[in-house]
Amino acid sequence: MLPLRNFLNSVTFSPFARLLYMTAEQYNTCVRDWADPLFRFACKCTGQQSDAHDVVQGSFEVLWQKRDDVMPEKAKAFLFQVAYRQSIDQFRKKSKISYKEAPEESSNPTNPDLKRVLERALARLDERSRALVLLKDYEGYSYEEIGQITDLNESQVKVYLFRARKTLKDYLVSVENII
Repeated sequence: MLPLRNFLNSVTFSPFARLLYMTAEQYNTCVRDWADPLFRFACKCTGQQSDAHDVVQGSFEVLWQKRDDVMPEKAKAFLFQVAYRQSIDQFRKKSKISYKEAPEESSNPTNPDLKRVLERALARLDERSRALVLLKDYEGYSYEEIGQITDLNESQVKVYLFRARKTLKDYLVSVENII
């Protein structure tokens, strides 16, 4: 029988155990591969590039801190989950601060700016619905992956996504926002 000390050394400090988790090189690969998609997602979630930069930086910081716990093949889902949660946290912080309302932009019905109309439509959605639409329709994630990122089951993802798309459709086909 092996003494406890030898057993712990063989299990805890096994050179093969390190292969399951992220190395600095794999982390750098994640930064290179996922920084741009993560930034686009954060921009759409937060609505501002400066906030999106903070979310992306925070997401990669969390990944670096948790690199011994995250397997490289799960890094993408981990990053998007962290970004989603940080976007919600920022939204909650900002909702506690009151701002003076800015006058609503007038739209020119003869030449509507499609991008602005879509951004206004997305802004009408709550944070969860907006994130679901962006993850599915903009980033192309499967229902299962979205469920992992947002901590929802697939059925909930489908229901929330259906409702969000219906809200978007109703807004986009209204007379004021004809595209």
